[in-house]
Amino acid sequence: MCGVFGVWAPGEEVSKLTYFGLYSLQHRGQESAGIAVSNGRQILVYKDMGLVSQVFDETTLDSLQGHVAIGHSRYSTTGASTWQNAQPTFRPSSEGSIALGHNGNIVNTHELRDMVDRLPGPVDELDLHRGGAPVATNDTSLLTELLAHHPDCTIEERAVEVLPSVRGAFCLVWMDEDTLYAARDPQGIRPLVLGRLDRGWVVASEDAALATIGASVVREVEPGELIVINSDGLRSRRFAEPERKGCVFEYVYLARPDADIAGRGVHEARVEMGRQLAREFPVDADLVMPVPESGTPAATGYAEESGIPFGQGFVKNSYVGRTFIQPSQTLRQLGIRLKLNALEHMIRGKRIVVVDDSIVRGNTQRAQVRMLREAGALEVHVRISSPPVKWPCFYGIDFATRAELIANGLEVDEIASSIGADSLGYISLQGMVEATRQPMSSLCTACFTGTYPVELPDESLLGKHLLEVSLQSPTMGKALPVLNNP
Repeated sequence: MCGVFGVWAPGEEVSKLTYFGLYSLQHRGQESAGIAVSNGRQILVYKDMGLVSQVFDETTLDSLQGHVAIGHSRYSTTGASTWQNAQPTFRPSSEGSIALGHNGNIVNTHELRDMVDRLPGPVDELDLHRGGAPVATNDTSLLTELLAHHPDCTIEERAVEVLPSVRGAFCLVWMDEDTLYAARDPQGIRPLVLGRLDRGWVVASEDAALATIGASVVREVEPGELIVINSDGLRSRRFAEPERKGCVFEYVYLARPDADIAGRGVHEARVEMGRQLAREFPVDADLVMPVPESGTPAATGYAEESGIPFGQGFVKNSYVGRTFIQPSQTLRQLGIRLKLNALEHMIRGKRIVVVDDSIVRGNTQRAQVRMLREAGALEVHVRISSPPVKWPCFYGIDFATRAELIANGLEVDEIASSIGADSLGYISLQGMVEATRQPMSSLCTACFTGTYPVELPDESLLGKHLLEVSLQSPTMGKALPVLNNP
């Protein structure tokens, strides 16, 4: 997850372009957001907790003036959801400073930590260390520190030196005072695209962000590719040979429906998954309904293939983002339903097929089935447009541990009983992959198969809180602009 965006466009309002780009990537991360801008002399970073629309306003964006900018919307997989871990990260360097945003998750964080500890000279006190303990406790801060340390070479040369040592999923956008950089891991696990403006260039996690700001799609950033954009134009170089293993879950759930990944439209892939589900798991029913919004394309495909009418059985509150107000136990017992409510007149007295993208722990589906029963459904048949999730993801999705995954300890009929469904059907691995129109060999299916394309270290060296400290300084809680030395 996470959304990254970068733009090099002299004469344009790059902060506002970045804002709208991040706005279209909000689905990839809702915990914090940030933008860094350079005017050629200094980099200004502004970031805070919350949604893009909560963090930025007109006054803030007007203060971020320059010709190059990067932005980030965060979904945490390494390091807690705190201001200190919000991005872009910032570091002074021997020739100025850099700011960096990262989508993905690095699996050799412990090795990067050792590399940082071996760097000569003092480590930046503002963001990485405080009182000898890490303050920014994410893999991105370590990578930023390594890239910023380039006393005897350029940032580009330093990137070619450092990136081959980084293992895992990483789509990076970073900048110095004059130049925009982008890089993608050799497996291309997460998407990253290059776009063109009339007077500049754009990189973004998904092509939908390019369409939002009126940029044309040029191509994907290739796995193992480094792109450099400045007043001399765009140049590309390879830091590693590609071993394409794109995340199949991007097609199932993560990417926007209007995204295009590796030449395949995500919406079309999801509809085809629904059709395949209907072929693999038909059932006599009166209504096919999605769990909005993620289940809608697959439900459409299921209805088309089965001939069962499609309808909306759930109403989703479109204005619910991430709430930081947690209900008390008393309020929980009232059954607070912030996001979904059942449409009783659509459901009562009917046999329902409800289509969703995945089941992780099973708690969400259990609540949904119960809601449908309470609304008067005669039968509830659950259909899932991905296979059973049996393995955690270490490449940028904060799944449950293996012990918490419901499919890891129960057979399909037992899961159906656990969530209260009359029947349950998961699409086959082959059926899902065929819907993407990508060869199995070029996709990462680790969360379904346990076959990880990037070798993992010992379990003790993995985990979201690997770099955590017990207490964070209360003085770091506000979104203060971070300036490099004048």
